[in-house]
Amino acid sequence: MRFLSVFLPTLPTDRMIRRMRAQEGEGAAKRSVSGKAPEPPRATLARINGAQKLAAIDAEGSRLGLRPGMNLADARAMHPALICAEADPEGEQQTLAHIADWCRRFTPLAALDAPDGVMLDVSGAAHLFGGEASLLAEIEERLRRQGFYAQGGLASTPEAAFALARYGEADFAARILPPALDAAELERRLGGLPLAALRLEPGTLSALAEAGLRRVHDVMMRPRAPIAARCGLALYARLDGLMGRGKTPISPRFEAPAFMTERRFLDGLCRREDVEASIAALAQDLCVLLARHGEGARRLEASLFRVDGKVMHYTVGTMRPLRDPALIARLFHERFEALSLAEDGEAFDAGFGFDVIRLAALALERKDPEQTGWSGQDGAEDHAQDRGRDLAELIDRLGARLGLRRVTRLAFNGTHAPEFAVIAIPAARYDSHHMKSEWPRFAASSAIGRQQEKEVNPMPARPIRLLERPELIEAIAAAPDGPPIKFRWRRVLHEVAAFEGPERIAPEWWRGTAALTRDYFRAEDCEGRRFWLFREGLFDRETARPRWFMHGFFA
Repeated sequence: MRFLSVFLPTLPTDRMIRRMRAQEGEGAAKRSVSGKAPEPPRATLARINGAQKLAAIDAEGSRLGLRPGMNLADARAMHPALICAEADPEGEQQTLAHIADWCRRFTPLAALDAPDGVMLDVSGAAHLFGGEASLLAEIEERLRRQGFYAQGGLASTPEAAFALARYGEADFAARILPPALDAAELERRLGGLPLAALRLEPGTLSALAEAGLRRVHDVMMRPRAPIAARCGLALYARLDGLMGRGKTPISPRFEAPAFMTERRFLDGLCRREDVEASIAALAQDLCVLLARHGEGARRLEASLFRVDGKVMHYTVGTMRPLRDPALIARLFHERFEALSLAEDGEAFDAGFGFDVIRLAALALERKDPEQTGWSGQDGAEDHAQDRGRDLAELIDRLGARLGLRRVTRLAFNGTHAPEFAVIAIPAARYDSHHMKSEWPRFAASSAIGRQQEKEVNPMPARPIRLLERPELIEAIAAAPDGPPIKFRWRRVLHEVAAFEGPERIAPEWWRGTAALTRDYFRAEDCEGRRFWLFREGLFDRETARPRWFMHGFFA
């Protein structure tokens, strides 16, 4: 395993400088260069115990002797030209998250190392960038071009990479720890680091300093038991991680996709047509990987890495496992078209162009090879499969334009109450099992098929229209538990000429609600109109006065 830690010591002031550049122009906030007068120091402020103090300072402020925690009045007395801005911890963490997202161009495993760093798992990725030294140099240089001062460290453990990035030498080559080092050489390379590199609590560092222990090798050369008894076991847990005697995993900000393809460009792509053509080419490569493993994509993401560091993600979902490059390209085309309509003709801001485009399958489902055309071109089974395939493609395209959650379909709900028997769910939630089991049943249209289905699963007749909520009616019955003779609904009196029932629907006792039993009747009035009525409550057992409700209508 190889880990790369990116340290951003001046992230708060770098954000401030970038904001000033955006507001006042490029020349207003440029950093000092050789041969010119140095720029004034900059710092962010935080109110602590009612006093304004420096929360963070830039490199120029550190050189001039300013320190975090210093009172603003003292800092201005030392350097009246000090430029200050209010600290924004939430904005700083959001910027750090954006940097971690940008670092995914080098490896999909990028984790936040708050408050001032990012940890990358670059195992097996360094050779793609010319080696570990070239990778580290490229990350530092690209971040500097974006306006962030960065210093990295690369080692076989996260603890060692963290320590080298923050307390290593200025030469980046010295901040790369080779993987094959014996214990003696490892102690020599890391023993000179301060104990703060172990990420110990301030109280622990103070206690060790009082004992004359300030460097890592000071702790290595002494027995463990006395120091552990005084400072706790966390000290040696961190030390073992630093020396590679223990393994500490990282928590990536995003889960690495199972299948991913990408392309890099020397010149950034600015036209949407070129981006879509690249996604179509990547879809070809991705589908080859999916077919090789017998998988289909249910959710795909196209990540566009802009030259200036901004990353744009576009996600589409599918109703069925998908492994067709043309359909994948069409879904992203629909996604961009929807953005184009919503943003006055501009699907996305390409800036100076995209130099990396990545296509990943975020969610997968098993997709075995399908037998097509076995029963003939005019076979009913083939037509049912075509209808299902066309419906799934329509849902995918609508979902790409409108959002998958906005495209819904009705699904059966496990409840006794008829008004809640079906619910609207995202259409893409239907998996291949639903498609295979339900669609052919719905597609069966022959009289024989309907008769067979009725014999296998007899169900009482249901109205063609169901009211959203049952409506209270006035009914007259020959007996308290008998069928209705007359009823008044919406001020209109109906006389019952014929009825059928009752059909009893019991309440759901496991829900613990005080619902009453319902007796449903199919009633026909003298004018031939048919209604679905029910009496709520069993007479003399659940209630003394049962109530009547109108719930639906038959043809």
